[in-house]
Formats: sequence, structure tokens, C-alpha cells
Amino acid sequence: MTDQSDGETKILYDPYMSWTKQEGVPIIEAFGVDLLDVPTAQWPRFDTHGAIVHVTGREDFLSIFVLDLPPGTHSSPQRHLYEEVIYVLSGHGCTTIETSNGLHTFEWGPKSLFALPLNARYRHFNTSGVEHARLASANNFCVVLNLFHSEAFIFDNPFDFPERQGPEQYFKGGGNFVPGKSGRNLWETNFIPDLAALELKSWAERGAGGSSMMLILADGVLHAHTSQMPVGTYKKAHRHGADTHVFSVTGHGYSLLWHEGDNDFVRVDWRHGVVFAPPDQMYHQHFNTSPEPSRYFAVCLGSLRYPFTTKQRKIFLGVDVNVHDGGYQIEYADQDPRIHLLFLEELAKYGVKSKMAPFIDEMGF
Repeated sequence: MTDQSDGETKILYDPYMSWTKQEGVPIIEAFGVDLLDVPTAQWPRFDTHGAIVHVTGREDFLSIFVLDLPPGTHSSPQRHLYEEVIYVLSGHGCTTIETSNGLHTFEWGPKSLFALPLNARYRHFNTSGVEHARLASANNFCVVLNLFHSEAFIFDNPFDFPERQGPEQYFKGGGNFVPGKSGRNLWETNFIPDLAALELKSWAERGAGGSSMMLILADGVLHAHTSQMPVGTYKKAHRHGADTHVFSVTGHGYSLLWHEGDNDFVRVDWRHGVVFAPPDQMYHQHFNTSPEPSRYFAVCLGSLRYPFTTKQRKIFLGVDVNVHDGGYQIEYADQDPRIHLLFLEELAKYGVKSKMAPFIDEMGF
């Protein structure tokens, strides 16, 4: 990468990566990251502590900002032309958002999820006097900055988007349910007080009695969905494009990842706080080893409402369709036999019994 100035020609220049180096906070790069353990430093831009996280499969579409608010503090007022979905890792507080409809305030705690309407002025407050509050912002700032390469345009732009703000109920934990076919049910809102408590709908095609809900947050182009695996189960493997960031919410387990033709798996162990992003077209499969249901949520650029590419439209329609039928999913009967044997070994470590028998009898286990 070349970053030249003073009249010299810029070549192979990445405005976003250059920006990250100038912010003065830790930059973490890894396949999977425990966001609760990420070191932070004072971040003048937000007037609080923070860090930047780049997971391997993000490519150039999405990044994570970690904001760590000390007890009784708040961030500086912000508005910007990039979208972000914020997950509360720990702590309690509130966020204020200014829109053309007035000032909106909502209180959040661990496992809250919310999105900021595009370019609305906002501020985060840690309302505890004893504990830190840590927020994870999954955002497309990297795309927007690389497109315009102008901080002033992104951070100091007065343009409003009233159509993106949503009604008052969206800031109070309410929303609208939009029914769809299996796996395409939508919950539209700006704020979910407790992601672990959100009602999900069955998605039988993804395997083993799992459930899911697609999310439209602040009418954004950032896709989000949350899924849950019952005790003693795992999902079918599938693949899609890069940048889908998977955040663990409840329970614990692991995921296996591999490219077609690989002999070995990449493994990520997860619990609340861990995030990873499967690289482009890398198969991945999620396994619940916890004595309780395991829930996660995923964020990427391009939503079910606003797909970002033609290829993404095809993936949204084929993510639960057998690869033999032109889709992107491997059925249980076709998976590597090592996968199930490893799962049984892992369950034994936690004293959990497998509930997979009804789904994989055809494999002979």
C-alpha cells in the first residue's frame, strides 16, 4: 500500500486503512475476537475509550468499533453518513437520538441491539457509577470513506433522512412484524432491549429445530438476523459472501469453517462477546455445546430489504437450499462424517446429550 502526499501521486491507496492508523487506538486483526477482552485507549473522536476490530472475513465491507465508556461518562455528540448496528456487550446506559420528530432516549443493557438512523445526531451515556459499558458497533464506514475519501463530508454533513428515522415505537422497543416464508420473517425496529428474549420463528430448512428472525434496523442497508439452536444440536453447513459478522449472544459452542476441497477445519470457539466473519464462500457450521439454547446474531452489508449486489440476492434466496439443487447449503446426509463425531466428543465434555438423532438417522449414527 502506498500513501503519498505533498503533490506526489497516490497509488494503491486505502483511505479507510490510513484513517484507522491516524485515530490512535488499538487495531485488532484476527479470525475471531473476544470483544470483551479487546484493549482500548482514549479515542478523541468519540471522547471515550475505544478500539477498531478487523476480523479476517470482513474484506472491505464492514468493521467493528469497540466503545468502552468508563463509569458515569458519555461519548461526544456524533452524526455521520455511515450506518451502524450496535450490540451492548456489557454495562448499562442510554442513548439519545435527535431527529426531525424530536429527541428520543432509550435505556440499554447487556445484549441490547439497536441501530442509529442515518446521519441523526446521537450520544451514548454510561448511567452506572461503578461499571464500564462496552458497545460494539458493526458499521460500513470503511465503504463510505473509501467511496468519498472525505471525513468532513461524512461527519459534518447536515443532510437529514426523515424516511429512515422510524416511528416513536421503534425507539421504545416496539416494532412491526412482517411475516414471510420460512427463514424470511422480519422484525422491523430501531431498538431491541434484549436480543436474547426476542421471539423467533421456526426455520426448519436450516436444521435441527432451529429458529430465526430477520431484522430491519432503522430501514438500513445493513442486514441483521438472529438465530437459535436448541440444546444438543447443530445447524447445517452453508456459505455466502464475505463480511457477515457473527456475534454470540447466549450459550457457548464452536463453529467449523472450511473451503471446498480442504482436508482440515478452522475452528472458532464462542460465547457471549466473541465475533467472527466467515471469509467469502467459506463453508461454516455452528454447534451448540451448552446446556441451554445458543443464540447468535449476524450483521453484513446488504439487507433482505436492500440487497447490495445481484449475487447477494441469489444467496438470500438459496442460503437454505441444497447445494445439489443450486443452493448454498450442505445437507446432514452429505456432511463429512468427522463433523458429527467431533460434536459428540464435545458434548461429552459438558455432560450434554445429543438431540441430533431425528435429523441424521440417514448417516448411520
